[in-house]
Amino acid sequence: MFKIVNKKELNPTVTMMDIEAPLVARKAQAGQFIILRVDEDGERIPLTVAGYDREGGTVKIIFQVVGATTEKLNRLSEGEYIRDFAGPLGKPTKTEGVRDVCIVGGGVGCAIALPVAQRFAELGARVTSIIGFRNKDLVILEDEFRACSDELHVMTDDGSYARSGNVCVPLNELFASGRRFDKVITIGPLIMMKFVVAATRPTGIPCDVSMNPIMIDGTGMCGGCRLTLNVDGRRVTKFACVDGPDFDGYQVDFDEAMSRSAMYRDFEAHKREEACNLFKGAK
Repeated sequence: MFKIVNKKELNPTVTMMDIEAPLVARKAQAGQFIILRVDEDGERIPLTVAGYDREGGTVKIIFQVVGATTEKLNRLSEGEYIRDFAGPLGKPTKTEGVRDVCIVGGGVGCAIALPVAQRFAELGARVTSIIGFRNKDLVILEDEFRACSDELHVMTDDGSYARSGNVCVPLNELFASGRRFDKVITIGPLIMMKFVVAATRPTGIPCDVSMNPIMIDGTGMCGGCRLTLNVDGRRVTKFACVDGPDFDGYQVDFDEAMSRSAMYRDFEAHKREEACNLFKGAK
């Protein structure tokens, strides 16, 4: 059992928790993830490590309430317990040789991008961060990004806060001004990452993406997280849980990944509605 020692609502649909998990905290690195079960009968879901306190023995997770499991998780309070919390899983973000990096995060993907930006800052790299949200009410972690970034651009699709437009607007402006980076790293909705990769491709700058597809066991056994990469003219299957979650964005078949990610959207919405009705009935 793993205790919730802190809980904070970041916006109406996104929650942050610190979980008491000293063994995970001891080993966790930026870019890795955990798999949790809320209770004995719960499903396994992957969540990226959004931070960790090695001395305090806690791991930070940030999640969006989109399905039945995240609805159940969000109903828990400080002092209550999560049944399973396994990790760290996946490969850490590669930082070797990167002295000037651009981090592009979108929506709740900013929770994944933040520890990556913080890690590069710790290593002394110059960090340019671009974070984007649909509107003002959904902005999260702005202060935290500002603290670890040499340059920060905040965007909202509807212009209700900061600059109007998507994350590719400042990215293209930086490229047009002659800015060069050792690497661009983008984390967020698949469609956003697809367009960030497309914007970066003409520059020849390496562009990594963080892929978080359907996962079940997190060990490569189930095959649910498979991705197709185009490598030297060949289509290659990889598994996000053990080969990633970071991949060369120029190789990822985004159209296939988006098609697979939408397979269970209606099912997730139905199960979340069931969970909400269950909680209402229990009052």
